[in-house]
Amino acid sequence: MIVLTMAALTLREAARRKVLRALAVMTFVLLGLSAWGFYRLDAEFGGLTSGEARLAASIVLNLVMFGLSLIAALGTAFLAGPTLAGEIESGAALAMLARPVRRGSVLVGKWLGLAVFGSGFVAVAGLAQFLIVWITMDYWPPAPATGLALLAAQTTALLTLGLLLSAVISPMASGIVSVGLFGATWIAGVVGGVGHALDNESVERIGAVSRVLLPTDGLWRGAMNAFQDPAILMNLGPGMQGHPFMSDSSLTWTYLAWTAVWVALVLGLAGLAFRRRDL
Repeated sequence: MIVLTMAALTLREAARRKVLRALAVMTFVLLGLSAWGFYRLDAEFGGLTSGEARLAASIVLNLVMFGLSLIAALGTAFLAGPTLAGEIESGAALAMLARPVRRGSVLVGKWLGLAVFGSGFVAVAGLAQFLIVWITMDYWPPAPATGLALLAAQTTALLTLGLLLSAVISPMASGIVSVGLFGATWIAGVVGGVGHALDNESVERIGAVSRVLLPTDGLWRGAMNAFQDPAILMNLGPGMQGHPFMSDSSLTWTYLAWTAVWVALVLGLAGLAFRRRDL
């Protein structure tokens, strides 16, 4: 009951923060730009074959969805920071935990509320983007639910890291470090893709290791694969290997299991750090 109560309070608090308004503005701007871009793409290149049109739609859709995932990452990272560190600095945590309430229950409740918030944002914004692509380019991704679920998992992984960092450093610093690691992992994934295209195992290993240490990029690449037309993957030439907005394979169940274990481990470390921190 305490966990659900804290989750509801966290959702209500997130809805009142200015970060939510900033997220809404950035999302509407991105959706508006993507609608205009897809419209112009269809108008300027209406002579494309169906295969070429689907290839273009897949690449641009993945590009826009990366923008949405970045907005979700920014929002959850800067919401997770004040969730613990902000309340500790303001003294609100001391007043709340003076009652017979376990710190672990508070942490899990806040994590659950932020996870619901991030997943809801991904679902609403992602469906809106799919409708834009369908109306303008007559393209609908083959596995939209799978792709959105993976993006929601990506958001959850990053906010879990943000909670861990907020338990040990300041709110602003935790948000900056979380987003910085998110971007660094994506860049490492791009470098690994280039290594794969060049058949360079050493460079390719950079992306593989980064996706194990922080699974956000691995989940993103699984989502890209879900948004692509399967026929495109069958015809990928050497020039498309290593493309930052194309993925030539889906995620394995082993990697998904590792992601769940990673989230549990980081959440456990966050609980341990929160339990030991002076209020």
